[in-house]
Amino acid sequence: MAPVLAAQGLSVAISTRDGRTVTPVRNISLALDAGETLAIVGESGCGKTMTCLALSGLLPRRAQVTATSLTLAGEDLATLDRRRAREVRRQRLAVVFQDATNGLNPVKSVGWQVAEAVRLRAGGSRAAASAEAQRLIGRVGLPDPARIMRAYPHQLSGGMNQRAMIALAVAGNPDVLVADEATTALDVTVQAQILTLIAELQREVGMGVVFVTHDLGIVAQIADRVAVMYAGRIVESGPVGEIFAAPRHPYTAGLIASLPRIDRRERDLSVIEGQVPPIDAMPDGCAFAPRCQRAADDCRRTSPPLARLGGVHAACLHPLREMA
Repeated sequence: MAPVLAAQGLSVAISTRDGRTVTPVRNISLALDAGETLAIVGESGCGKTMTCLALSGLLPRRAQVTATSLTLAGEDLATLDRRRAREVRRQRLAVVFQDATNGLNPVKSVGWQVAEAVRLRAGGSRAAASAEAQRLIGRVGLPDPARIMRAYPHQLSGGMNQRAMIALAVAGNPDVLVADEATTALDVTVQAQILTLIAELQREVGMGVVFVTHDLGIVAQIADRVAVMYAGRIVESGPVGEIFAAPRHPYTAGLIASLPRIDRRERDLSVIEGQVPPIDAMPDGCAFAPRCQRAADDCRRTSPPLARLGGVHAACLHPLREMA
């Protein structure tokens, strides 16, 4: 079966006020099957959110999104006019943001917002949409759905707003759910509940999930595959188990090594020295070379392509383990 979401050569270019052009996302390729969870990980500033906004069509007009192909539910958005592409995304793709309180409209009731999403995706009368909205609000675990329907976002807690945002997102059974740091602002108990809820809804409707997170523990828990981003590029991708067991890219290895371990006694956590380069000052060659202990002269001259190494793909001239 064809992927429900696939991008080839996806890039984002933004014109700055001083006349320059920066490229925060560079030549991204990814694919998502129905019912699959793809995690996108990396430090802040690596382009994760910008990638999600490009996939979702939510970037401002001054951001130029280009792609060899960008297919959603069988339609290539790269070949469609803006109006038709927006319609396909509205019907087939939903987004859950990190801060649900700000993501929801503060002057509209929660019930109105969920019902509006139902009507936009599935059509029908206002009464039918309202009834479906109340069912969805109950389905995501909010108590007393009739009361929540009348409530405004400021009257709910952060966790309740996140559940309401998920109800809004899954209205009309989209093919793809993009969750951008959807659990970062929540405490660990509510976080676990939200992850369980997303997994249950995913099984019910068979949607694919793109999950952006900094938490590699969450990746190990929920994801089927992972794409590691650095400086606007995917530097490693593959099945979660294979990448966690034997990362090929030094950046991926550094992220995994920085996790605290309860099975070891360590005085200091491992860190990756340095920081992600700003998008308007990318180094020549491999962007990770200035922070990489394995970097050689060729790394500083050549930007490595994403190549297959065993069961994963990595963009590294000197990977940690060569293909057997």
